[in-house]
Amino acid sequence: MRWFVLSLGLTTAFACRETTTQATKAPATTADSADQTMFGVQFFVTDAGLRRAEVKADTAYMFEENTRTELRAVKATFFQTAGDKDSDLTSRQGTYNSRLGSMEARGDVVVNSVAGRKLTTPHLRFDPTRNEISSDSTFELRERNGRILRGIGFVSDPDLNAVRVLKGFQSSGNKVTLPSR
Repeated sequence: MRWFVLSLGLTTAFACRETTTQATKAPATTADSADQTMFGVQFFVTDAGLRRAEVKADTAYMFEENTRTELRAVKATFFQTAGDKDSDLTSRQGTYNSRLGSMEARGDVVVNSVAGRKLTTPHLRFDPTRNEISSDSTFELRERNGRILRGIGFVSDPDLNAVRVLKGFQSSGNKVTLPSR
């Protein structure tokens, strides 16, 4: 009988213990905090009246009085001054800043040039005033002839003709001639 009274007392003590739970607020997602959300977006990036890029995205979230646009499932086409196509870009995400006129691409960024070069990097910036793409992240550039360039950071034209590697230059495949300074 003592055993029953003791176990009943412990059960009652644990059952009467007050438990509190704090409500946790879920962090705001991009869609929750956007000023405006659009689907199937297409727009042009221009500089001094020249079309530099055509950007398409599955989804666009507008922020900061519609001056910053967060993009999802990005596809962009870069153009030369004469209007000819330079290259195509794809990425999982991107940001377009209409105040600065600049664009960033993030997540599995791939640039395919008209000449057959393919650049892959996790992050890339596009400056339409310079008509230049750049990154401070790792990258790999594959050419049709089998040559592969790797490094950390680069600056290039959108057609990937003049690529300047910032750090950690590696090359495999055909002979590489570095320009003299």
